[in-house]
Amino acid sequence: MKYVILVPIYNDRESLKMLIENINNELKDLNHEVSIVVINDASSQQIIDTYTNIENINSFEIISMRENRGHARCIASGLKYIFEKKDFDFVIPMDGDGEDRPEEIKNFIQLSEQSGEKSIVGERVKRSEGLFFQLCYQFHKFLTLAFTGQSIKFGNFTCLSKSTVKKILEEKATWNSFSGSLKKIEKDLISTPSIRGKRYFGPSQMSFFNLLKHSLSIISVFRKTVLIRSALFIIFYILLIKSYASIITSLPLVLLLIMIYSISSLALRENIDEFNNSLTNIHDIDKIK
Repeated sequence: MKYVILVPIYNDRESLKMLIENINNELKDLNHEVSIVVINDASSQQIIDTYTNIENINSFEIISMRENRGHARCIASGLKYIFEKKDFDFVIPMDGDGEDRPEEIKNFIQLSEQSGEKSIVGERVKRSEGLFFQLCYQFHKFLTLAFTGQSIKFGNFTCLSKSTVKKILEEKATWNSFSGSLKKIEKDLISTPSIRGKRYFGPSQMSFFNLLKHSLSIISVFRKTVLIRSALFIIFYILLIKSYASIITSLPLVLLLIMIYSISSLALRENIDEFNNSLTNIHDIDKIK
């Protein structure tokens, strides 16, 4: 079978070089064609480097974008490019900094051999961040489950069948949230344990603000459910506190209204026309192999 590894990158050349070398090492003795497509999200630094250890990689190209569009849109554009330009059976999106571990690619490939057209997600079972970030991440999962009814324990590191890629390209929410969109369109996903690795170089780029935005972007995909659950919560909460109304007891309602406003604003990022025309943002393509 044919696999394409999709790597979005921004200003992290050293990590990318190490990632490519580690992927090449993991592909040894695999009887499949594996290609790599890197989407350079308009990096301000030079990304192209010398790659000496790529003998196990079937093809390798770096696509540089004119304008920076962000991580989710980078993946969306890459999926569109691969679907239109490449011959493949599965696509494996993964981060370019080492936090998605190359040694788990073999597991994806082995599972995909028996999965048919089902897609596979790497369910996080262990993370490498600090305690504060992990607590925030657990709260993000709880918030998502409480307001959407969806348990989303995976990120970008997945193995998508060609039929899933086709469906995800037809879903406008993909332009805003990859994991939220995938959960929306595919109800029968195969899960496999995945350990979050450590960045090859430098600190994690996922700040508290970025995690909050990431969480609200996922929730915005299911905004109809959110609005219904929020309305029920507001009615129940008002009845609960009507005899004890105060600024303090009203705080949860204020926070909920802020959340609803935020996800409504993020939902405006869903633009199927921009998604369909995303490949016009390509500046050039460097075929490394």
